[in-house]
Amino acid sequence: MSDINIKITDRGGVAHDVVAPTDMSMNLMEIIRSYELAEEGTIGVCGGMAMCASCQVYVINDPGLVEMGAEEDAMLAEAFHVKENSRLGCQLHMVEEMEGLEVEIAPYP
Repeated sequence: MSDINIKITDRGGVAHDVVAPTDMSMNLMEIIRSYELAEEGTIGVCGGMAMCASCQVYVINDPGLVEMGAEEDAMLAEAFHVKENSRLGCQLHMVEEMEGLEVEIAPYP
């Protein structure tokens, strides 16, 4: 496995090119936290359990993400600021197929 390059636009509109490891079982929410791209306490509030939508992102470029699961779909049905391209960062685990992924972090309620 290797690292992948992804682009994350923070809530202030600043785009960040980041390198994400695919060999550490990390998800997108954890990548956002590790690069400190969202204010402390405003991302991953539930700890990555698909129960709060604080890690919601808008997918700008989808290189082939896994299909949304039932828990993620149910949480997004109750979340704020949801768009057609919304996903939960905690449900997007870093894999090589995500090379070139581009997302924008959704506003925090």
